[in-house]
Amino acid sequence: MKEPTTSKPTPNIPTMSAPVSELIRRRYSCRTNRPEPIAAAQQRLLTAFMAAHAAGPLGAQARFALVAATPGDDSALRRLGTYGFIKNATGFIVGAVRRAPRDFEDYGYLLEHIILYATDLGLGTCWLGGTFTRSSFVRRFGGLARDETMPAVASLGLIGDDGRARIREREEGSRRLPSSELFFERRFGEPLDLGAVAAYAEALEALRMAPSATNKQPWRLVRDGVGGGDGGGGAWHFYLRRTRGYGKGSALFTVLRIADLQRVDMGIAMCHFELVAREHGLAGSWVVRDPGIPLPGKDTEYTVTWVAE
Repeated sequence: MKEPTTSKPTPNIPTMSAPVSELIRRRYSCRTNRPEPIAAAQQRLLTAFMAAHAAGPLGAQARFALVAATPGDDSALRRLGTYGFIKNATGFIVGAVRRAPRDFEDYGYLLEHIILYATDLGLGTCWLGGTFTRSSFVRRFGGLARDETMPAVASLGLIGDDGRARIREREEGSRRLPSSELFFERRFGEPLDLGAVAAYAEALEALRMAPSATNKQPWRLVRDGVGGGDGGGGAWHFYLRRTRGYGKGSALFTVLRIADLQRVDMGIAMCHFELVAREHGLAGSWVVRDPGIPLPGKDTEYTVTWVAE
């Protein structure tokens, strides 16, 4: 079992060979892997990509490491503990983020970006938020600084006979909430006319299909098109609609010391939205500036805004 590997940022930052929108469609929660170790070349590329993606779009700093098995020695990985959810993982993407106002959102954004790159390398991945033994992963990671936390990790490996998981993933995809319940115009309760924002259609669909903890899909968007012209300009305000008894304030999450995973989910949604938007030539930037739009209830809170350029 080899120690976690990290590398300093390099000018030769690896890039994805496939379109991000294709990788989003290809990625699924791979729970069954083949026992062969991850190739050294893939490990080097992934480590270099992780090193180059340590600063979140909202200012939080993170660090990631690849914990990988060596040929013939994967027993140490099994002892890390994933509660039986993952079979034959030969690697894990482990990380930590410094505490900051939007730390979990940044962490979700960065780790999802890394996961999509791993997908581009042909590797299977699975997000692990509440189903991993945090203390053992922290030890393997080399410990945490006082101002760091480890919200989630991801399993990694060569995709095995995962037919049931693929079917389950497709079923979850078919159960995604419709756009009319996720995207709104100017205010909540006014469904967005997708035909009026055709330029952002792919980015919105990529967001809608993003993975989330137990498929709760907590994201909601309100578009304010004032000054943005046609095709989806203006500002896209991201809101978190919390699931009752899940995450923040939940006794179970507090006792088990599970991170506020729905904030991590918001970062995943941001990642999908931005990467696909940029892939279609749509520039913009993230700002934290609450527009004061009346909320539909106490379970909904403002997170961030994408300002189209």
